[in-house]
Amino acid sequence: MTYGKRRGDKNGAIAGSRPERAIIDIGSNTVRLVVYGGTMRAPTVLLNEKVTAKLGREIAATGRLADEAMALALRGLKRFALLLTDLGINDIDTVATAAVRDAANGPEFVEQLRAIGLNPRVISGEQEALLSAHGVIGAFPDARGIVADLGGGSLELVRVSGGKTDSASTLPLGTLRLPDHRKDGRAEMKKSLDKAIRKGGWDLAANPPQANGALYLVGGTWRAMAVFAMAAQGYPLSDPHGFELDAAAALELANSLAASETELIKGRERISAMRAEKLPDAAVLLQSLLTQLNPERVVFSSWGLREGLLYDRLPAHTRAQDPLLAGVAVFASHRGSEPTLATRMAAWTLDAAPAREHGSERLRLAATMLALAAMQIEPNIRLPQAINWALHKRWVGIDGKGRAMLAAAIAANGNQLNLPARVRALASEEALEEAVRWGLALRIARRLGAQSRRSLEVSRLGVEDGALVLKLAESHAALLGQPTEKDMKLLAGRLGLGWRVDIVPEIAA
Repeated sequence: MTYGKRRGDKNGAIAGSRPERAIIDIGSNTVRLVVYGGTMRAPTVLLNEKVTAKLGREIAATGRLADEAMALALRGLKRFALLLTDLGINDIDTVATAAVRDAANGPEFVEQLRAIGLNPRVISGEQEALLSAHGVIGAFPDARGIVADLGGGSLELVRVSGGKTDSASTLPLGTLRLPDHRKDGRAEMKKSLDKAIRKGGWDLAANPPQANGALYLVGGTWRAMAVFAMAAQGYPLSDPHGFELDAAAALELANSLAASETELIKGRERISAMRAEKLPDAAVLLQSLLTQLNPERVVFSSWGLREGLLYDRLPAHTRAQDPLLAGVAVFASHRGSEPTLATRMAAWTLDAAPAREHGSERLRLAATMLALAAMQIEPNIRLPQAINWALHKRWVGIDGKGRAMLAAAIAANGNQLNLPARVRALASEEALEEAVRWGLALRIARRLGAQSRRSLEVSRLGVEDGALVLKLAESHAALLGQPTEKDMKLLAGRLGLGWRVDIVPEIAA
């Protein structure tokens, strides 16, 4: 990680972006600092640090935050406060959730936080549920179903549909409290959890599946469960955000983990010992949620409370932005690809290689931005790195198929038509072929005039009378070189068409 100053910037730059906002999330299990930059519609995480203080570990037994846990949390929070001061970040939101709000000595702990310069808000269970739901809506604008945010001290449940929330509630079923339901074994544990969920008013098993939509799982323990499932499937992506299972596969996963020994899970890559200890109990909770809520499918979300805090402060016009395009635009512009140029090139290639049955124009524009940014990478490492951007960077508003199409378009733009197996595993041949055509059309646009704006104004690419046609103004006829002829032949071959170049007096505006 590099630190520095940009000329005219008040704040230091982290990883090439200005830190603009920080959130300190004081949970029942962990205390976390996250620093964000980029666009807040699809923020870039510049710093993410946590302390596993387990503030809520004794609340069920004593009703208080343990002294040792408070001391550990305060040590970390003092560090966080100093880091934020040194980075010059003034936009800081500090929130405390179930452990602090439920503990008898929670107010005392809050006063200690104020003494070190923090201004915490102790949010209610309903507020916590709504914030988590808003985070899910920010990541999945079309979300419809129920959000289940599992923290250390509580489980928040809230319905989402059409960008709105309903029926938010909180249940004392956090990972630190689940063992209390396991005293008579995991079979009896499920019965106890079923009862607790019904008591909270969430018995929806009688409803038809289409009424309930998806179950969106938020929280670190759920993400560890997704990582476990992805590894078991040999899934080619690394980010659990957006990973989906149908209801039957989710129940199979829950049954498997509920019967697993913690020691066996601890050996799994990318699953910490702390998460491994909690997965079997969380799996029983998932069994109960699937039984009681009857969802169509399960979706794992890395966006939750913290992203909900960001989303809540956005003006309406920013909330309406496409999160994929917002994130890709900032990322690509930091790497020398201006969104305006990418938009012009996407428009120039539209008639020859549109998004048809498998993709969308938003996806094609995202692919164009990333492919142009990739051209700034040294040729010997360009394609592997750019394909990794497409497959593994935490984009939001995109699924595995969409990621594969991004990767295929990027590869074709670099004239790499033999796609890696991990790309082919995520999408059909027809979908990948559509994306390859996007990339080959972009290759023509990019190489015709060295990405100059003028070259796009004096030329047109389209399909006429069963042929791929490049129209070029007489004033720029000299742009037609052997590379362009090769690029035209490549795209025409994928389209199953002949091709020609027409030199015309001028190009109509």
